[in-house]
Amino acid sequence: MRILLDECVPRPLKREFVPREIRTVVEMGWSGKKNGELLKLMIQEGFTLLLTTDRNLRYEQNLQLAGVAVVVLVAPSNKLSDLLPLLPNTRKVLDTIAAGEVIEVSS
Repeated sequence: MRILLDECVPRPLKREFVPREIRTVVEMGWSGKKNGELLKLMIQEGFTLLLTTDRNLRYEQNLQLAGVAVVVLVAPSNKLSDLLPLLPNTRKVLDTIAAGEVIEVSS
């Protein structure tokens, strides 16, 4: 599983997913890309999952057709301190999520 960390998620969250293969939108040089273009780039580069805080993505894009899984972190803000408590449940979701699924993880 190759995971892409959306640019709305704090980059330090990446280290919480070691040893999984995870890259950030910034590392890939995809900052500022619209969601549709980002999904296409993900597929071209072999990413299978997007980790985001964007709760509207599922309504803006046909994720089933795109063939990538999306985990949406739902917290009071996208600050690292608000997202860290979601990680135990997020890790469980990563083990079971399938392409085309969108799963929201909240506290």
